[in-house]
Amino acid sequence: MEGAAAASEGLRYAEYARVPTGAGKGQAELDRGLARTMIAVGLGVATVAFAGRYAFHLWKPLEQAITETAKRISTSSLSSYYKGGFEQKMSRREASLILGVSPSADKAKIRTAHRRIMILNHPDKG
Repeated sequence: MEGAAAASEGLRYAEYARVPTGAGKGQAELDRGLARTMIAVGLGVATVAFAGRYAFHLWKPLEQAITETAKRISTSSLSSYYKGGFEQKMSRREASLILGVSPSADKAKIRTAHRRIMILNHPDKG
């Protein structure tokens, strides 16, 4: 019995230790594929790094150009509200500019424009 047990024990280890004939070739192909993948990833990272470096070199002059353009555009031209030059006594023209209606607007239009502006500027809004 001891001989049969030792033989079966050796057979069990031999099954795990035995390598199929095509396994060595498959491992080499797997290693080559992994190496190709790692090279491709490395080249991709290097490409992104060089592109980022190039973009940072371009950004400084571009940032200056954007800043200069933003300074040229006056903020008052972007606003739809009348900002300026109030007279000593408000004229009909100035009132219509503030309300955003034509000077010849009827009373209903003036009231709705006034109400809209008062609601927008009310401290309890929101």
